[in-house]
Amino acid sequence: MKTKATHNHRITTADEEFLYNHLLGCVGSESPDVLVGRFQSLFIDGFGYPDRDVLTALDNILASPEIEEYFRFVLNRCCHIFINRWQTHPQLQPAILNLVNLFEAEPAATSRVSEMSRSRSMRRIRQAAKEFRETEQYLALRRLARIIESRQAAKAKPDEADAVVPLGSLINRYPYLYEHCLVTEDSDLQHQQIVRTMQAEAQHQFEVDLSHYVTYRMRQRQLHRLGQVQAIDRLRVIQNPTLLTDRELVTSLKQFARHRDPGQSLSYRDTAQRFLTNHPQGSTFRDFKADLFDYIMADVEPGYGQRQFKSMLHDHLFGTFSDSDNKPVDDFLRVRTCSNLFNFLVVDPNAGKQHYVFIDLINNLGPINTTGLLLRILLICQKVRPFLDRRFSLLFNHYETASSEAVDWLVKVLENVNIALSINFGTLDLSHLGSR
Repeated sequence: MKTKATHNHRITTADEEFLYNHLLGCVGSESPDVLVGRFQSLFIDGFGYPDRDVLTALDNILASPEIEEYFRFVLNRCCHIFINRWQTHPQLQPAILNLVNLFEAEPAATSRVSEMSRSRSMRRIRQAAKEFRETEQYLALRRLARIIESRQAAKAKPDEADAVVPLGSLINRYPYLYEHCLVTEDSDLQHQQIVRTMQAEAQHQFEVDLSHYVTYRMRQRQLHRLGQVQAIDRLRVIQNPTLLTDRELVTSLKQFARHRDPGQSLSYRDTAQRFLTNHPQGSTFRDFKADLFDYIMADVEPGYGQRQFKSMLHDHLFGTFSDSDNKPVDDFLRVRTCSNLFNFLVVDPNAGKQHYVFIDLINNLGPINTTGLLLRILLICQKVRPFLDRRFSLLFNHYETASSEAVDWLVKVLENVNIALSINFGTLDLSHLGSR
């Protein structure tokens, strides 16, 4: 995957501007089918495009000595000229799938003499389109297509949780991954806003579905206690909106809604607030790390905590910015410390995406308690939310071609994180759940 060139501070050439303006003119007046055909002729087949001036501009772009480093930015922008327009019209969104799928198709053959004169340019554009499939820009397009495909499809069947699919096809379920999985360094402001809107819509829909499911389950229990078995059968069945089993979902909801600390009836949020309240103003950074260490270990099962994890966490935490130990702790140090903790506990993007500690946590504490451990950190420093989202997007991208069955441990964590974030950062109120 080519990553050397960066989009920042790059100057758009006159030929690129000509190409973009041409496509902008087309998208405002032509149907999606015609536009997809244009795209295929211009960028996939490399022949048959009706406008010679556009072909000349594209040939000039491809003739640049730096083409291998930056063409992905050019092609990605051309894609989004169409996609951004179609995204704002739900009835046109299926065209996005057709556009993205073009990159998986074989270029058409030609024997036309007029086209053979451009054989070198044709080979160049076909090779460039093939190489585009190895870029982060293309992967983001594929993820976007999967989300749109899921939205266009009929509502999930009851046995969907049992289906074995690639992890990547589940991205629509996790709104907190959208920004980091769908936005690349060269994404324009319109696309970024579209992704934020998609994220908000998906988050809202999940919270609505989860609320309806909880209401349904509570009504079931109420009727069961009253002995009204026949009335239970008449209830409209609300499907579990997650990929967890019903039992796992109920356990997760109770865990993140209330009654986290045994005997004290404190939620995760209450526990975090108590930590912040009890932490004295003006204390040193080392004192903060000592308190944070105790705060984290309080949520770790003693048997596991007394083994290697405790010493590893201690070494990592107290080794963080140790030259600032005697300084008063400030917002900058809190944010950097908590974000570095996510590197240690989830995945470190600067160390070859290592995540053996994360897997060890899941194997020993389970998906729910591992999620709770991360939530405790997040609640005392909410500014690190983007850092946590980013860590999970790295794991998702790393495993997205694996089957969901093979990475069931990750699916369960992603589902629990979705629930924990919805309860603690969304509009979902399930505070009554723990008391029933």
